Amino acid sequence: MADTNPALEALAASGLEHEITRHGRVSSLAEAAEARGVRPAEVIKTMVVRRGEGDHLLVLVPGDRTIAWPKLRQLLGVSRLSMPDADAAFAVTGFRRGTITPFGTTTPLPIVADERVLGHRVSIGGGEHGVAATLDGDALVAHLNAQVADVTEHEV
Repeated sequence: MADTNPALEALAASGLEHEITRHGRVSSLAEAAEARGVRPAEVIKTMVVRRGEGDHLLVLVPGDRTIAWPKLRQLLGVSRLSMPDADAAFAVTGFRRGTITPFGTTTPLPIVADERVLGHRVSIGGGEHGVAATLDGDALVAHLNAQVADVTEHEV
């Protein structure tokens, strides 16, 4: 693991109170939560969503949930959304799948945060496998100027 990366540098520059956890690769949500000392619902996944050609956004999703596509489409006022392939996601964020975070992306992207990110501490990726930042969900959403809405559902 590198001592720093663009995500960790952006986090440090943000002024947000946070703590970094370095735990190495994990193979499940439960392992990630245990390594970070949080509940699975407090592990926040950062998902890249494609609205159209060259038009992407990030969606912050609690670990035990998945994007509710009809809710997200309605919120954004569009009829189609998709997940870009790994290369396209890397091109717009500078991070590989499994390491994507809203901090330090190569392209500034709009952010939608599921409402369940608010009201407690959360753990979000730190730009490489096995690195995470734990911080207050309200402060995270405010700093990112994220649009907050109910855009997820329980994973099946």
